[in-house]
Amino acid sequence: MFEKGLELLKGEIKMVTSRIKDLDIQERGDDMLEIGEFQSIPEYYGENVFNGKVMKQYLSEKTYKSLSAIIKTGGKLDASVADEVAEGMKNWALSKGATHYTHWFQPLTGSTAEKHDSFIAPDGEGSCTLNFSGKSLIQGEPDASSFPSGGLRPTFEARGYTGWDPSSPAFIKEGSSGSTLCIPTYFVGWNGEALDKKTPLLRSVKALSIQVERLAKVLNIKCKQPAYSTLGGEQEYFLIDRDFYYQRIDLLQTGRTLFGKEPAKHQQMADHYFGAIKDRVITFMEELDREMWRLGAPLTTRHNEVSPGQYEVAPIFENQNLAVDHNMLCMEVMQKVAERQGLACLLHEKPFAGVNGSGKHNNWSVVGPDGKNWLSPGDNPHENER
Repeated sequence: MFEKGLELLKGEIKMVTSRIKDLDIQERGDDMLEIGEFQSIPEYYGENVFNGKVMKQYLSEKTYKSLSAIIKTGGKLDASVADEVAEGMKNWALSKGATHYTHWFQPLTGSTAEKHDSFIAPDGEGSCTLNFSGKSLIQGEPDASSFPSGGLRPTFEARGYTGWDPSSPAFIKEGSSGSTLCIPTYFVGWNGEALDKKTPLLRSVKALSIQVERLAKVLNIKCKQPAYSTLGGEQEYFLIDRDFYYQRIDLLQTGRTLFGKEPAKHQQMADHYFGAIKDRVITFMEELDREMWRLGAPLTTRHNEVSPGQYEVAPIFENQNLAVDHNMLCMEVMQKVAERQGLACLLHEKPFAGVNGSGKHNNWSVVGPDGKNWLSPGDNPHENER
């Protein structure tokens, strides 16, 4: 029995040793992506986003100004304006190879959700036209019966509505053989109760803006613009080889290890934090940066974290609602990039016992109606009343 166990152990050691040798080869660069023609970041930054630059190309000046005002200050969109925005958005999406659109929302599942609808409309003569109306842009009606609601309603009250959030721009999600126009939306029940994470956020942002503007008047601060909150969300994560990942059923099922033994050397030497980034990892980081820059997300910082195999990516702060959308999108892109590169990206807060877990540090602040960061102290303490 002992000899049989020893043979099994030798086999496991041989397999692991062989895989580590493969990883060493990859880290030396033999399996790294080939470097193509150089393209500066400004040339492709935000190319898959329906941003201000794109809107000017696809919308009339009047519609562009109306939509820009709504994005900045809120308000209702006129039906005729919505139709023109939808047509411009559709034409831009088609130029990017999109065949479908989706209302992209964040139910109470910890991830995003989407239901794809194509642009096609049969013309009755064996062909079709490509249509996308303002009504389809503004509101969707997915079945909400199978989404968690926190006990807000019984299952038979299944109707749910998605509503367009103009403050977060639409973007293109590319697939292996096509693209999809993704429209950020909130998700509510038939009576307006929130069934997602975005609705409470938008409501809190509005409430904060109102109270900050009240405070500004008390402090005799001139209101030049609506107040808003900003966020720069750091994202920590682990990377492990995908072959090792598939050998751990606990990682597959729960995102964390449920048993195991601590290695002799882990983080006690503090030599991994801010250490030199290995080739295989920097290849992952570079592809992640490129993908997110194309989606208009301002990723700026990347480095080794405290635990072995742990890393961090952080953006420049931006409008809180947009920052949250970018973080949700970033986690999705991280998983896809890791899979393409033979890695597994672990986003669980504590995937391994005995070493640091992964945090999502929220660097939050308020920009007042004077356009200044209200949580940034000045040089004169007597002027820091705000």
